Amino acid sequence: MTSRPHFKVALAGLVLLVALGVVWLRSAAGPDGAGPSQPVAAQPSAPSAVTGDAAASGPPPSARTGPREEIPMPGCWDGLAALDRSATLESLHAAVAAAIQARDTALVAYLQERLTELVGNDPDRGLQLVEWAAKGAPPEPSIYLEALKAAPAVRHPRVTEKLLAVAENKSLFTQDRAAVLDALETQHRFTPETRGRIKAIALDESADSAAWVATRTLGRVMKEDYERTGTYAPYWKDLLDIGTTSDDTAVRLLALEMPSYSDPLLDPDSIDALAKVMRTDKERDVREMAAFRLAVTEDPQKALAAYRAAFDGEQDLCVRWAFLRFAVRAAGADALPLVEEFARKDPRLRQDYLDFKALYATGTTDFARIWAGKKEHHDCVVEEGAPH
Repeated sequence: MTSRPHFKVALAGLVLLVALGVVWLRSAAGPDGAGPSQPVAAQPSAPSAVTGDAAASGPPPSARTGPREEIPMPGCWDGLAALDRSATLESLHAAVAAAIQARDTALVAYLQERLTELVGNDPDRGLQLVEWAAKGAPPEPSIYLEALKAAPAVRHPRVTEKLLAVAENKSLFTQDRAAVLDALETQHRFTPETRGRIKAIALDESADSAAWVATRTLGRVMKEDYERTGTYAPYWKDLLDIGTTSDDTAVRLLALEMPSYSDPLLDPDSIDALAKVMRTDKERDVREMAAFRLAVTEDPQKALAAYRAAFDGEQDLCVRWAFLRFAVRAAGADALPLVEEFARKDPRLRQDYLDFKALYATGTTDFARIWAGKKEHHDCVVEEGAPH
C-alpha cells in the first residue's frame, strides 16, 4: 500500500521541486488557497509564469528558431490530503465517480487502495462495496470488487454469501457475474455448499465467461487451501466433474489444468476418469491436458496402463506425443519399455524414444533435467502449464 501524502499529491514521476512549485502556483491562484473538498483530476499545470523584461521581450532568438523541448507537466490532485484525513466510504465513493469522469486512472487506482484500507475487516463496509458494484456502471463494479477482493472482509461469511448470491443472478450481464466470482478468489477455503454453488455456475451453459471464471475460482481457492492445510481432494473432484461433463471446451480444459499450479499427487481413482477423457474427448487440447494431469500421480504404473490403452485409438500425432512424454514424466526410466512400444507402433516417435533412452543412460533421473536435454521433433503447441 502506498503511503498517503501529507500535502497535495503529485502524479508518479514528478520531481519534488516541480511538485511544490505546481502546488504553490495552484494555491496562489485560488481566492483562499484551499483546494476543492473532493479530489478531482486537474488539467495539466501550465509552465511557471515569467515576469519582468524577459517576459516582455520573449525568448532569445535561438529558442525561437531551434527545436523546442516540451516537458509535459503532470496534473495535481487538489484536496486529496484533506480527503485522506477524514475519508469515509461515501466520500471515497464520490471521489471515484469524479476520477472516472476525469479519466484519471492513476487517481482511481489510488482511491481503490484507500477503499481496501478503509474496509479492512468490517463486513458492513464490505457489503456496501458489493451493493455499489451491483448497481454501478462500468468501470465502477470492477473498482469496488477489486478493492473488496484485497480486504480481509471479503472472507466474512456475510460478505461471501452476498457475493455468491450476486454471482448466481442470471439477470446480470455475464461479465458482471464473472467479476463477482473473481472477487471470491482470495478465500482461504470453500465450504462444500459454496463449492457446489460455484460448480453449478461453472456447468451452466448460459453463464458463458462466468462459467470459466467460476472454474478458475474453484482452482485458485483449491491452491490456497492446499498450501494452508494440504486439502485438495474435494475441489479436485468438483473440477474433474467439470472437466468431464461441461459442454464448453475452454471450461473443460481449465478445469483439468488448475491442479497444475499446486501439483498435488492425484489419487488412483482419478486415473480412470482422466483415462476416459484421453480416449473420448472430442478436443485435442483437452485430451492432451488429461495426459498432462495424469503424469503427477500416486500410481505411475496405473498411469502407464492408461496411456497404453489410449494410444491405439488416438490418430493425432501431437496427442500421441503427449502420451509418450507424460508417460516418461509419470514413471521416469520405467516408462522406456512403453515408449519403445509407442515408437514401434508409430515410427514418427522413434527419435523421441532414442532421445529419452540416451538421456536416462547418463544416470540422470530428474525429469526436469531430462526434459531440458530433450530435442523437439514435432510441430506441436505445448499446452499451458505443461513442461517445455
